[in-house]
Amino acid sequence: MNAPASVNCVPPAVYRVSTEDDVVVALRDLSAQETLTVGDRSVAVTAAIPRGHKVAIRPVCAGQVVRKYGWPIGRATSDISVGSHVHSHNLETLLSGTDQYEYAASSASHITKTCSKGSSFLGYRRANGKVGTRNEIWILCTVGCVGRTAERIARLAAQKYAGRVDNIVAFPHQFGCSQLGGDLDRTRRLIAGLARHPNAGGVLILGLGCESNQLSKLLTEIPEPERERIRYFAAQATEDETEAGLQAVSELVQLAERDQRVPCGLDDLVVGLKCGGSDGFSGITANPLVGRIADRVTAAGGTAVLTEIPEIFGAEQLLMERAASREVFDGIVTVVNDFKEYFLRNNQPVHENPSPGNKAGGITTLEEKSLGAVQKGGHATVTQVLRYGERTTKPGLTLLEAPGNDGVSSTALVAAGATILLFTTGRGTPLGFPVPTLKISSNSALAAHKSHWIDFDAGKALTAADPETVTDEFLQLIVATASGQPARNEVNEQREIAIWKDGVTL
Repeated sequence: MNAPASVNCVPPAVYRVSTEDDVVVALRDLSAQETLTVGDRSVAVTAAIPRGHKVAIRPVCAGQVVRKYGWPIGRATSDISVGSHVHSHNLETLLSGTDQYEYAASSASHITKTCSKGSSFLGYRRANGKVGTRNEIWILCTVGCVGRTAERIARLAAQKYAGRVDNIVAFPHQFGCSQLGGDLDRTRRLIAGLARHPNAGGVLILGLGCESNQLSKLLTEIPEPERERIRYFAAQATEDETEAGLQAVSELVQLAERDQRVPCGLDDLVVGLKCGGSDGFSGITANPLVGRIADRVTAAGGTAVLTEIPEIFGAEQLLMERAASREVFDGIVTVVNDFKEYFLRNNQPVHENPSPGNKAGGITTLEEKSLGAVQKGGHATVTQVLRYGERTTKPGLTLLEAPGNDGVSSTALVAAGATILLFTTGRGTPLGFPVPTLKISSNSALAAHKSHWIDFDAGKALTAADPETVTDEFLQLIVATASGQPARNEVNEQREIAIWKDGVTL
């Protein structure tokens, strides 16, 4: 990426991502007739342009592609003159349906960067070798009917056993009943993945008794050796489900409170990579920052998990070029085209994205959004592809099947084994999930406006002499959080799950 271009050198006014780009990004609101210096050329702004939006620095004829990040982000729908605002009124997507791809050997560079001082953390090493960043008791449900019961048990238990474990939390949902076939299987697999999570020192699975998602079938998804710290019962089979739940939690607390934090390396860390409420800055500040963290974690032997498949459409080839093998390449092709067919099967265009908030923040097409989003994956080799509800088994960069929806994709990341989420945002959101969810703002204005939501300001990367100093600072926060320092979502008690429902409801 290039340094910001400026008006009279100070302060920076626009940012050019690649020398091949036809546009630059406004770093502040630009006035009509304002003159910008971009490289060796002067650009006169023809109309007022909001910050985060694009300014043309080259003429583009109607029908020609427009480039940003060095890649096409769409097709001009009318002639675009130098200095013009480039957005929905003169730019459209190139995406339409499924595509064919050709395999080539991976071009991913081997990342050997030495991790920063202090990059080890204090975690909870479980019997199966996995490492958690928290030692909590989680209460899960087979079905939505007992969600409120789970919350009541968690509330009472948290008061009764305060201080003996990190927390006691319930994660209700609305599914598990009236589901069929693969839809039910995916719900079951996701809950089983959460039940096996290393951040849970103990798990109570609360069933009802008559639901489609039967406890007995769910337990078969959990290996026998990992059930030592799992308790379960059906509410219909007990006289007092609250008392039974408190007794189960008491047993789990007695087991979990013996656990102690021990020194762990970044090779023990599994980071989930997520963006939500993106803006025109996300792809030049927050997402590249998270990408540099992903590179450091994977270089150390750890795991980074990237998801939101519909938000890599138009940028999927950047990941395919880094596939570790033909098998991984084919896996990427399959999840991408399967997801496109999912849209088409439901009579929806594959490009029905960005959201209204994304567009207000300066993102015009899905290709532009995707090219910014995939930067969260850094430059590491893609070592595995997972379907929804599956768990990570290899170090390196993992691609996980899940939609762009914040709740659904973040929950899938946790079920896949992520012990901390790195969540970038340009618009802001209070959402949080079962594991610490660090919110990284793409711009400093959001960090100042919503300081109680935001954990880290990536906007400072625009003015940093060396972006790696910002990366070092962010890594220190990740280490502190993994070692027990609460994230904003934990302080604000913003923790929930969401399940991807794709099937007939009886």
